[in-house]
Amino acid sequence: MKKHIYIVALLFVFSMSVKAQDLVPIAKSDVLSKVSENNTSIKISEEDFNAAKADYRQTNAVFLPNITASHTAMATTNPLMAFGSKLNQEILSSNDFNPALLNDPSQIENYATKFEIQQPLINLDGIYQRKAAKSKMEAMSLKTERTQEYLVFEVDKAYMQLQLAYKAVDVLEKALEAANANKKLAEDSFKQGYLQRADVLNVEVRVTEVQNQLQTAKSNVQNASNYLSFLMNDDTYVVYMPSDELSIATFTLDDKKVSENRSDIKAMQLATNAYEAMNKADKMAFLPRLNAFGSYELYDDQIFQGSANGYLFGAQLSWDIFQGSKRIGKAQKSKSEFEKSKLEYKQYVSKSNLELNKAKRAFIDADNKLKLTTLALQQSEESLRIRTNRFKEGLEKTSDLLIAETQYAQKQLEYYQTIFEYNYTQAYLQFLTKE
Repeated sequence: MKKHIYIVALLFVFSMSVKAQDLVPIAKSDVLSKVSENNTSIKISEEDFNAAKADYRQTNAVFLPNITASHTAMATTNPLMAFGSKLNQEILSSNDFNPALLNDPSQIENYATKFEIQQPLINLDGIYQRKAAKSKMEAMSLKTERTQEYLVFEVDKAYMQLQLAYKAVDVLEKALEAANANKKLAEDSFKQGYLQRADVLNVEVRVTEVQNQLQTAKSNVQNASNYLSFLMNDDTYVVYMPSDELSIATFTLDDKKVSENRSDIKAMQLATNAYEAMNKADKMAFLPRLNAFGSYELYDDQIFQGSANGYLFGAQLSWDIFQGSKRIGKAQKSKSEFEKSKLEYKQYVSKSNLELNKAKRAFIDADNKLKLTTLALQQSEESLRIRTNRFKEGLEKTSDLLIAETQYAQKQLEYYQTIFEYNYTQAYLQFLTKE
């Protein structure tokens, strides 16, 4: 008895705490809008794309020049450096050829301002590295798109879970109301001598069971609400109430199949293209490079001055003939990564088809289950109605009435759970077959 009172008190406190919280009505369209704007996973995916885009922009160096500017201040008594500094400053005189001054010059100051430019002309490995970076950037863009598609599916599921949780609360509240009414009838019948004390205790146990189930159902409402808050990146964690009703969605299976144009599959293909381009880049590293260079220089014995100047330009053909088999190993590694990516792509498509076939069977099972649970619900409702009327007239056992009540509540919960499964498999099929 004390345990029963304790449970009732807990339920009262819990219900009061729920009422103290604001119940916020929300439509699925509003959830989708907020998730699209605020979801952290989408923002992370967008930053991954921005990083890949920045990597691609770095490859502009294959075509664009590298320009630097520098100003160097120097003081020296080194014979060679002193002579060269005077020569650059265009202040060399015949006296400077005196052997004594050449061998033991006075300190000379030299200030040099230099502008340098390096322009790639032929850099084949860099070109393929750029192609790889572009493929990676496009793959990250498609990954972001697939993340958004997944979150649409996840919102569908989470919103349906919230709807289902409220349906469970509604069913169990009605079941508790009926159980309490039957409890009162049982107590009245016991007082009149029509029932034994054991029958009344059975009814009380049933009331306690429904109370426990109702408490769990209300917790599920809060859990589903919190998950929606998480998806929307909302840290207020209010209790949401769905403004859309849980209903059976219409869907035709048709010839649904996994499309190679699905964003995540296209992203896998682009990743394979990136590995292929990197392998070609490693092979092209064996070839020579051709780069142009030039510089413009200003010299003076005063800081930030330039009374003397000169320029230099040219081209350089460089060829790293052998690097201790480093490039050979690197090319072999990129070749293996390319082959691995092709296998991963094939495996991913195969797994997607496996998931699709499994989802199709789950949809058919859910469709059949929905028909059966609908019929079972109708039957259990009629059975409960008959047994309740007979119980009021003293023609039905208490245990039979309790069984009928339990079955009706269970069939209601199974019915709404089946609707959830039916709608969920539809949403999952649409997610798998999206192009």
